[in-house]
Amino acid sequence: MTTPPKKTSFPKQDLQVVLFEGVHPRAGRIFGADGYSSLRTFETSLSEAALIDAVRDAHFVGIRSRTQLTAEVFEAAKRLVAVGCYCIGTNQVDLAAAESRGIPVFNAPYSNTRSVAELVIGEAILLLRRIPEKNAASHRGDWQKAAEGSYEARDKTIGIVGYGRIGTQVGVLAESLGLHVIYYDIETKLALGNAKPVEDLDELLQRSDVVTIHVPETLGTRDLIDARRIALLKAGSVFLNASRGTVVDLEA
Repeated sequence: MTTPPKKTSFPKQDLQVVLFEGVHPRAGRIFGADGYSSLRTFETSLSEAALIDAVRDAHFVGIRSRTQLTAEVFEAAKRLVAVGCYCIGTNQVDLAAAESRGIPVFNAPYSNTRSVAELVIGEAILLLRRIPEKNAASHRGDWQKAAEGSYEARDKTIGIVGYGRIGTQVGVLAESLGLHVIYYDIETKLALGNAKPVEDLDELLQRSDVVTIHVPETLGTRDLIDARRIALLKAGSVFLNASRGTVVDLEA
């Protein structure tokens, strides 16, 4: 008589996985292929009360950037084992509450890296050419054919604040279009292509025709671009913030 193998973990089919905000169906297929058959999905984020009800018996939760996992949510989710953020940031999660309960929180640091970089370059070109205002004028019946104040990207200088995963990709794309690339980062970073580091953020703002921000949301980056630094920008320069809104003093 053979002895049945000893079970060493909780049956996967009894572990509940809950995914929010329209996480791609492939995520569910991956869980299913690995034996996690108890899966619930929501196409949107939920209010805190509804969210608490949805995760009360969950073992694994997958979210994007709009779902707020507060201390109250963690308190209610007694069975929670891990949280997966299907995005770059984790500021929508109360990390202290997760840590106090021994719940690891994972993110996807490379998600949308190339998409954001391409979008930044596209926005820079549109703004250098003054396309948004001319488009608005044309919809009012005013055809502005003059190119005054509109410029090619070639031979302009783009200043990248935060030379990480996205910042480096912006630099590579920008250089291929003929822009001069300079960057500022609080850490020493290896330059790609002909990009040049600058020692001071103020210097970057003063030299750049296009400034693009790619830094995380921390206490050190809050209002990083304030009224004093905005005043350093060249007249007519393009300013883009593809990071968190708190990085820029919006009123200034």
